[in-house]
Amino acid sequence: MVVGAFPMAKLLYLGIRQISKPLANRIKEGARRSEFFKTYVCLPPAQLYHWAEMRAKMRLMGFNAEAVKPLNEEAAADLGAELLGEATIFLLACACIVLEYWRQRAQQRRRELQQRDAWGEMRDEVERLGLALEALQAQVQAAPTQSALDELRAEIQDLRAHSRRQDKPKAPRA
Repeated sequence: MVVGAFPMAKLLYLGIRQISKPLANRIKEGARRSEFFKTYVCLPPAQLYHWAEMRAKMRLMGFNAEAVKPLNEEAAADLGAELLGEATIFLLACACIVLEYWRQRAQQRRRELQQRDAWGEMRDEVERLGLALEALQAQVQAAPTQSALDELRAEIQDLRAHSRRQDKPKAPRA
C-alpha cells in the first residue's frame, strides 16, 4: 500500500495541475484584457517578485543592489499573470491536501469511536460474565460439600441402626 501511495500522489498532483491550468490561463487572459486587473492584481506582485529576485541574485553574485530597475508593463503583466496562475494551482493543490487530511481525520475518529464502542461492549460482557460467575460461586458454596453429605449419610445410618435396635422386641426373661 505504501509503494502505491507515491504514484497516486503524483497522479493526483498531475490531475490537479491539469484541472487548474484552464483556470490559470483564464487569469492570464483576464490580465491581458482588463486594465484594472492588470494594474491592481497582476503588476504589484510581479514587480515585488522581480525586485526580490533581482536583489537576491545581485547579493549572491556579490554586488550591492541598491536600486532595481522595474520591469516594463508588458513583461510585468505576463509575469504577474504567470505568478497568479501558479498561485492558483498551488492553492488548489493545498485545498485538496487539506480536504484529504480532514477526510482522513474523520475516518480515524470513526475508527476510534468504533473501537471505543467495541471495548465498551466487551467490558460490559466481562462484567456480566463476572456477575454470573459470582452467582454460580455463591450457589456452589451454598450447596453442601461431598464430605458433609458423607457425614450426613453416616449419621442417618447410625440413627437407623440405633432405631432398629430399639425397635426389636425384647425377649421375655425366663
